[in-house]
Amino acid sequence: MLEEEFLPTDQHVEQAWETPSHEEIISLTKTHVEAMEITDDDLVWVQAGMEHILLTTIGRKTGILHKVALPTWKDSNEERIVVASFAGAENHPSWFINLRDKKMNPRIKCRVQTGEFWSQPEILNAEERNLVWKKLCADRSWYQSYQTKTVREIPLVRLPVTEII
Repeated sequence: MLEEEFLPTDQHVEQAWETPSHEEIISLTKTHVEAMEITDDDLVWVQAGMEHILLTTIGRKTGILHKVALPTWKDSNEERIVVASFAGAENHPSWFINLRDKKMNPRIKCRVQTGEFWSQPEILNAEERNLVWKKLCADRSWYQSYQTKTVREIPLVRLPVTEII
């Protein structure tokens, strides 16, 4: 039985879809990014009951801007958390590797349905990650199954607002 603090919240979503393949995720994300850039419509920004964010990272090798659409979950301080799961892939997703390199990405541009902001991403340390992970998985249980598919620990990234654009 879950402790009270790990019960589902108002962000709870039941998975009513089959997880796409990694190739499909890449294709779907590209289309999602394009839609997010042209509209603020709920149909684009709130998918499967989850609010999404558009992150712009800088390629650590190329210096080229990369955009990715990700579902968000809010922690107890109402700060957005994104999950670097890539549906349980063996390797971290590119966006995570790019933001992990602080030399290229000390801060990233984030777009939400209601506006844009700069954030200095915080990769959660082991202790905090484990606590947030349990709360997140109470709302989004499929992340637990993604974790069982890989030996890497799936990182969680907090995106605090450091400056509104």
